[in-house]
Amino acid sequence: MPGFARELAIPRPDEVAIRDEDREMSWADVDDTLNRVANGLNSCELGVNRRVAVFAENAVETAMANLGGLVGGTSVVPVNFHLTAEEVAYILEDAGVKVLFADAKTVERAVIAADLAEVPVLIAWHTDAEGAVTWESWLAVQSGEPADESLQPKPNLLYTSGTTGRPKGTELPPTMFAGGDTIAEHLANLQGDPRSEQGIHMVVGPMYHTGPLSGARLLAAGVSSVILNRFDGEKTLEAIQKHKVGNSVMVPTHFVRLLALPDEIKAKYDLSSLIRISHTGAKCPVDVKRAMIEWWGPVFVDAYGASEVGTTCMITSEEWLENPGSVGKALPPFTALILDDDDNELPPNEEGRLYFKDETGRGVVYHNDSEKSAAAHIAPGVFTLGEIAYMNENGYVYITDRFSDMVVSGGVNIYPAEAEQVLIEHPAILDVACIGVPHAEMGEELKALAIAKDGQVSPDEVLAWCRDQISHYKCPRSFEWVDDLGRNTMGKINKRKLRAPYWEKS
Repeated sequence: MPGFARELAIPRPDEVAIRDEDREMSWADVDDTLNRVANGLNSCELGVNRRVAVFAENAVETAMANLGGLVGGTSVVPVNFHLTAEEVAYILEDAGVKVLFADAKTVERAVIAADLAEVPVLIAWHTDAEGAVTWESWLAVQSGEPADESLQPKPNLLYTSGTTGRPKGTELPPTMFAGGDTIAEHLANLQGDPRSEQGIHMVVGPMYHTGPLSGARLLAAGVSSVILNRFDGEKTLEAIQKHKVGNSVMVPTHFVRLLALPDEIKAKYDLSSLIRISHTGAKCPVDVKRAMIEWWGPVFVDAYGASEVGTTCMITSEEWLENPGSVGKALPPFTALILDDDDNELPPNEEGRLYFKDETGRGVVYHNDSEKSAAAHIAPGVFTLGEIAYMNENGYVYITDRFSDMVVSGGVNIYPAEAEQVLIEHPAILDVACIGVPHAEMGEELKALAIAKDGQVSPDEVLAWCRDQISHYKCPRSFEWVDDLGRNTMGKINKRKLRAPYWEKS
């Protein structure tokens, strides 16, 4: 155990199972490492929830820690490597994490976070920082014998930015988790992944997201993976040609950056190995999607959904060319519903709030927060992801706007409440609201609108002050002083109305 790696090592002894820009591993290496990680974790006091966390940038070790945690019967918490130590500590404490993995770039924050959250074990690679055990020395003393395959598999616990300023935890949903009563059954289920027939997998996004993280799980299906440490347009094309990549997961911002490459660079590489590119994270602009299909061919599949529930709608390139701009039809167990403000279902081609009915009754479930779980629903199993949309006569869904405050920038979910709670504390600010405005590359970006208390200060000063408090990606990229935010008598702000002038100009 894990049998898949040991069995693949016999017929494919010289094949690279997984590589990043600095190192590579054979199937035999993967087998040995996963056993050592799983056995090492099982020698730790993991508590009833058996949770470990990975706070590291993309690398082979990041994949091994994530997959090794799964093989060891733990619930792995992937942590955004941009977060501050205090933000990480909140997640570790909320999840009940007992072991934390980090790398050289995150270890300084990891040491502080582990201390704040009282995490007893911190393991880090490519560093010998004080307060952490080195990955190499930790692995060296663990058993390489087959790990216990009778343990129950546990889904990841994923954290998204919270509407009230705190991240929300949600387990990897059943639509994205292979299940099984034992690790052995779970790994056998993973081997049925359809991507096992789609060639080598390439990871381009950060591995704290569910899409890129799936590259680690695909190893169990015998799919070799290529991990890019950070996204770079030409390096992506070079990797596709060099390693004959067959499939990957990307977001529209990746497409925008790829299309911006000089024509001579785009023509330089052979991309004929590509079979399927799943894209997620945000609705793709029509002109961008059409240009990518013209360049790479009809290899794109739009998977619209969320970490909380998995993919709710899907559309192939061929379908999209007949229904440009659509995010597809609802997938079982979900049914798409377009509702008015009184929760009545609307007829085809009429815009309203987009909801989904989960036939299993599960819907959205947040860790340790039944109130937030309930707030996402209007009835048991009937939930929203906060979008405005319409659906045509054939069931294809078209996203037109958002009624929730969430901003999607470069495929990353940003909740304005986090920045607002920081900015309102600035001595020059009387009131503030953050909204999403258009951005050519990122899709949209966070903008702050504020009313001055006594006198205005430089917008750059306010933005720098915000970046000192929370992770940079959560902070507004632009700032504007205004005279009024349009609060009603109940103190509420109509953010859709605030956004409208900026989107009308785009």
